[in-house]
Amino acid sequence: MIKMPITLFILLSLLGCSIQANNGGKTTVRELTGGQPPKASIQIGEQLHETKLGTYCWSSKNTSTCIDAVGPAELLKNKKPVKVRPGAEIKFVMDYEPLPNKIHLEQISEGKNTEIAVKENTFRAPTQKGTYYFSYGVWWMDEKREHVSLGDAFYVFALEVI
Repeated sequence: MIKMPITLFILLSLLGCSIQANNGGKTTVRELTGGQPPKASIQIGEQLHETKLGTYCWSSKNTSTCIDAVGPAELLKNKKPVKVRPGAEIKFVMDYEPLPNKIHLEQISEGKNTEIAVKENTFRAPTQKGTYYFSYGVWWMDEKREHVSLGDAFYVFALEVI
């Protein structure tokens, strides 16, 4: 007789640990999957170009990992920049659910850092010729608990405006 309530309790506890919960039509991130953040790419026209994962903190299956990496120029030292036309439209692509719900893009050129606006996962390449490094920061913020990040990642890539 006591086995039934214990089994029911365990079953309900496991169901409560789902990845997402629906809160009145709003999806809430509760847990992330995988051992590290997902891959992210940039799309220019029809071509996809991988970014490089840099610094991140990731929590999955009761395990948390934080990795600190060097800056974009150092991480991309042996990789050729992606060639683009001035002002080209560039879109971020990530095949993962849930998608991050907070983003930040920073452009680094000639020792100067500039915040770049991203709208609908898209931004425009610089208009001046040259090589530009980018740091694309994303966060999976808990939507129920204010200022609580369940995971974050910084992806880096370089563009050469020709």
